[in-house]
Amino acid sequence: MAPPPLSFLVFVAVLSVVAAAAHLYAWRRLVRDVLPPGRRRTGATLVLVTLAATVPVGFSLWRWLGADAARPFSWAGAAWAGVLFLLVVVLGVLDVARTVAARARPRRSEAPVDAGRRRFLARTLAGVAGATTAGAAATALAQGAAAPEIVRVRVPIHGLPPAFDGFSIAHLSDVHVGPILHRAFLEDVVARTNALDPDLVAITGDLVDGSVEDLADVVAPLASLRARHGVWFTTGNHEYYMGADAWLAHLATLGVRPLRNERTTVEREGAAIDVAGVDDASAHRFGGGHGADPDRALAGRVPGRPVVMLAHQPKQVHDARRLGVDLVLAGHTHGGQIAPFGWLVRLAQPAVAGLHRFGDTWLYVSRGVGTWGPPMRLCNPAEIALVTLVPEA
Repeated sequence: MAPPPLSFLVFVAVLSVVAAAAHLYAWRRLVRDVLPPGRRRTGATLVLVTLAATVPVGFSLWRWLGADAARPFSWAGAAWAGVLFLLVVVLGVLDVARTVAARARPRRSEAPVDAGRRRFLARTLAGVAGATTAGAAATALAQGAAAPEIVRVRVPIHGLPPAFDGFSIAHLSDVHVGPILHRAFLEDVVARTNALDPDLVAITGDLVDGSVEDLADVVAPLASLRARHGVWFTTGNHEYYMGADAWLAHLATLGVRPLRNERTTVEREGAAIDVAGVDDASAHRFGGGHGADPDRALAGRVPGRPVVMLAHQPKQVHDARRLGVDLVLAGHTHGGQIAPFGWLVRLAQPAVAGLHRFGDTWLYVSRGVGTWGPPMRLCNPAEIALVTLVPEA
């Protein structure tokens, strides 16, 4: 199943416009305002243009050279995208502060503009922005390279059978293996997950950033995941960019069982709970019979039996609440990945990270196992969540 050309082109176009605007803003503040016309300004402009080209070139080389050969270029381009984001945030904060300070000063009579003073101020602000960004970027790269934290969460479930008191679910989301994160990373994630000895493993989408042909060997370690009641998977939006049908078929051969608008019953000592899964909220745009259908997933359920639903996007909790789901496990947000990006994510999702309650329905949002785009995290460490079900008092 090929991604719809229109959806892909819109995504690329929006990303390109945002990137171009960010580079132009950085150029104005760090090059035009700081350096007089001449060779130094031209050289600095060429450096910025070269950095801008590393992002598309890095990911294009992955297609042409293969993952291993292109990985250093992909990493460099993605890292620059993260540095640029932090740089724009810092410059924006400084510009706002400068504007507020200027308006707070009493107005003086008209006087000639002191070009030297203005350039000195621009250079000072550029130096502050550069130093601040460098420190934040170094911290973000270190946090992005760190192994995922183990986060333990206890969720009280109304009517949970005594046999399921302490039932554990290892929740993995947003692994994003592909141009940057590779097989060794996934092997470590599998080992860490197995060490938790979970009753069930739930993978809530955005597992891959590449085709089955490109990543079959990279995802092979998934076959080693172990849980007493199986490994279950629901699609994220990135699976649809990379050929969801092919991935669903391939994951099944590794023992990772998809839940596509359906549910399975987990039995333990004569008692039972349901585990349901729905397609990603954007899946309907890709055709081929895909699309989230929580009503279908829960049709014919046994009344009163607890239900855990796997869904990629946190906003899918609203349908789950309507249908009386007890717990939704989701991802998609990466917890914001690089602060303060989480503020923007909050405009589109009801929660960005952690455990929340919507009526009688709990929602747990994973910060994600891997990274997407920049290999960075700032104030939002990666995680593997061990969710333990307990009876509600």
